[in-house]
Amino acid sequence: MSVRIAKLFAPVAIALVTTGAAQAETLYVATGGSQNMVDYVTDYLGPMFEEQNPGWTVNTVGTGPGDAGSQAILEKLDAQKGRDSWDTDVIVTNQLKTAEMVESGLLQQYRDQIGTGDLVTSASARMALGTDVDGYVMPMFSSQTAIAYNPDLVEDVPASLDDIKAWAAAHPGGFGYNGIKNGMSGVAFTTAWIYAYGGDAQDMIDGPYEETAKEGWDQAFADLKAFNQNVTFTPGNAGTLDMLNRGEIAMGPVWVDMFYTWQADGRLNPNLKLLLPEPGMPGQPYYYAIPAKAAHAEAAMKFIELATSPEVQAEGIVKKFNWYPGIDAQHIESALDEETWNKLFTDVSPANLAANAKPFPLGAYFSDMLEQYETNVTN
Repeated sequence: MSVRIAKLFAPVAIALVTTGAAQAETLYVATGGSQNMVDYVTDYLGPMFEEQNPGWTVNTVGTGPGDAGSQAILEKLDAQKGRDSWDTDVIVTNQLKTAEMVESGLLQQYRDQIGTGDLVTSASARMALGTDVDGYVMPMFSSQTAIAYNPDLVEDVPASLDDIKAWAAAHPGGFGYNGIKNGMSGVAFTTAWIYAYGGDAQDMIDGPYEETAKEGWDQAFADLKAFNQNVTFTPGNAGTLDMLNRGEIAMGPVWVDMFYTWQADGRLNPNLKLLLPEPGMPGQPYYYAIPAKAAHAEAAMKFIELATSPEVQAEGIVKKFNWYPGIDAQHIESALDEETWNKLFTDVSPANLAANAKPFPLGAYFSDMLEQYETNVTN
């Protein structure tokens, strides 16, 4: 823990010590996402906050993964709109539902009030699927998709989607993905395809939504249907990694954190590598945010500042869970050992990540894309 962070918490600790146990407080955290995100707060971040703030207890509730988990948090906050004080202090939610909460006035701006607020400059800290969330959020982490490949089977490593198309045509069955079923890695590849060949990707990301835009995707989906004639379909995120590990496919889209976790656990060939092709592939952050009428907003800001400090991002986000940091990568380099830094950023460099990591599109475009895949590619 840095001296600056320690000093930040000193006034809280002194106040609680001097006023006694009667002043003990609980910080209530609600987190969407998978169980490992709940465990991260319960087992790692919460105890650290409590140690730095004697008298405080962190109470963490998990609401489940995906949109449903974040929707549960939205509904909980919306139900308290008429109250002067709400019973949730910090939330961890996905892009779509965080954007909806900002639009509904359920969150407060806080980023310029914490010391780590200027450590993130990524577009995802300003926009969430077309909604301006600037100031309302700090990314907890960035979960990114990339293409995993077996260098023993791929001699000329592709650098772009065009290269991947050519490679797949020359090596039928060597590229594998799950289409849009049973996992988001295949959905991410489909999104990358439409970004590359379906028109202006930035319009899909920033909006506004134009219903007529999807009419320009016909050729892109026709080409994807032709591409699919040369691929192997996998049963999902884990299935792609399993088939890569067994050598049944040589290349396919994966989640970077899942890829490195499987390698660390010995479940994946250590020689497999990653690439992030031009013009880019999507990923998404989960956000830390503070409800508009949080009972402990000041403590919530201190909690989020701790969570987004370079030391905690390096140790907790990168080393423990193999996620990309929520803050800009250069701020954590000095806090990481060389081996960990090289593991995460040799295949996909910070510059490559900055250039080719994209958010998912606006929700309406996303729905259109999945519908057209079913209509024009699956059928």
